[in-house]
Amino acid sequence: MKLAKKFRPPVEPRSFGSGLIVGCFLVSMTYVLTSKKDIGKDQLSVYRSSPLVLDASVLFRFMTLVGLLQATSAKALQLTLICDVDFGSCLCFCLDEGHEQATEESNLERSEAIEMPDDSSAAAPASDVLSEEESSPSTDDNSDSNGIHCLVDGAAGRKPLCDVSGYRLDTCDLAGDVRVIGKNSSSVVLVVPPDTSSTDGNESWQIKPYPRKYDSSAMAKVRPLNLRSLNGDPEAPRCSINHTVPGILFSTGGHCGNCFHDFADVLIPLFQTAIPFRGRVQFIIINHQRWWMQKYRPYLTKLSSYDAIDFDNDDRVHCFEHVIVGLRAQRDLMIHPPNGGNYSIMDFVKLTRSAYSLERDRPWAPDQQPGNKPRLLFIARGGTRKFMNLDEIVPMAEQVGYEVVVSEPDFYDVARFAHIVNSCDVMVGVHGAGLTNFLFLPTDAIVIQVVPLGKLDWIATNFYAEPAMGMGLRYLEYNITVEESTLTELYPRDHPVFANPESIHNQGWFKLGDVYLKQQNVKLDVSRFRSVLVKALGLLREKRD
Repeated sequence: MKLAKKFRPPVEPRSFGSGLIVGCFLVSMTYVLTSKKDIGKDQLSVYRSSPLVLDASVLFRFMTLVGLLQATSAKALQLTLICDVDFGSCLCFCLDEGHEQATEESNLERSEAIEMPDDSSAAAPASDVLSEEESSPSTDDNSDSNGIHCLVDGAAGRKPLCDVSGYRLDTCDLAGDVRVIGKNSSSVVLVVPPDTSSTDGNESWQIKPYPRKYDSSAMAKVRPLNLRSLNGDPEAPRCSINHTVPGILFSTGGHCGNCFHDFADVLIPLFQTAIPFRGRVQFIIINHQRWWMQKYRPYLTKLSSYDAIDFDNDDRVHCFEHVIVGLRAQRDLMIHPPNGGNYSIMDFVKLTRSAYSLERDRPWAPDQQPGNKPRLLFIARGGTRKFMNLDEIVPMAEQVGYEVVVSEPDFYDVARFAHIVNSCDVMVGVHGAGLTNFLFLPTDAIVIQVVPLGKLDWIATNFYAEPAMGMGLRYLEYNITVEESTLTELYPRDHPVFANPESIHNQGWFKLGDVYLKQQNVKLDVSRFRSVLVKALGLLREKRD
């Protein structure tokens, strides 16, 4: 697939295309040369998640001066520059002004959308299948006379089918006669009416519908999907099943199986994408894994009233009037309105409590539960970053005034552990995926993240601290000292592991992970950690609205 075949602006195409490419190159090089020396590894995700957006009119004036572009009064475009400071490279995208508003939001009230019908948990065998001959609905071309997209062929008067401008994900929104072919073809076809301009039938894309496209290790485990538009019905595959509800096509490959990624990459993005349909939506899943589907069935049956289609093993042609390919996502474990539509992460928490029948929505309070002690949960880990001295920490915590629970998440039985977490008021865990379970805590409960050695404060804050607070939880952080790390048993005290963690970071994520995340366990200083538990107990005793 060619990423840039033609440009269709209101000026001569070749001049505009070469000018924009050269302009992007000059801006990219300026950005890298002036900023790379000041960007550390721990800042990488900030730059990826906040692409540089420039007013293209400035670039146009520059290119006009050097003879690369004819003077034009055309409406200025947005130029998005996404830089990877690991490799000193940038991608430059040209977007029309309304590009990010391609999907119209539902105006349903949150409470109406979250509360599903009583029978929504019982999945139907297929999504409102029509037994009659296939129909040929008209195509909605989403026309925009000013739309210019720099990545694919298409008529100047219509928006492209797919948006690949985001740093995190590619998404496609297809409306009209949409045909989904899985097992042998791995394709989605939009049939354009034959009386439409021939250029409307020339789009072709290949994407991987998983929202972590900057992560090559994740994307290597996602099956690619081919999307194209065809001019006229005779070229299109025949429909086997006609669906009367929209379809959402996504992948459960990538890093699925890791608790953090299950929620950050699939479940929360799926919630954002599917909830406006109030259950009347058909899931079509690439890299379908039965164990994963069974593990998170309570979520899936809340969001869709129909059995999911196993895209990889279904050789039928499924026909829809509307298909969304890919999931909406912003930051990990977070939803940011207005990009999240009418919903927030607290709506996802509400759905979670309903899906798993979690009874508690508020933590322990002394005036409401006299005589009872607040419950403190230590997240046990079976692999790395383990608590090495719980036999000392637990008695201390009991002396402070807690009822202590030590439990390890169950890989398959989410419901069991969700109820354990929901029964507790304070949760303590070493940095890692197990902390994701804080979403089962009651609102206003307390999360204590134990941050291992290795200058991990940035990832601790962005992956867990800020999401926890966004879910209405109170957050405390405990950064261990050198004496509390088992790395002292592996390296001399003057080793860069202790003396210069930045040098380990500079060797890349895999080296950082191997040293600070895989090799390290923690042995908490009992008296030092006690003060954190005392503070947490004081917060619980504070009167909350």
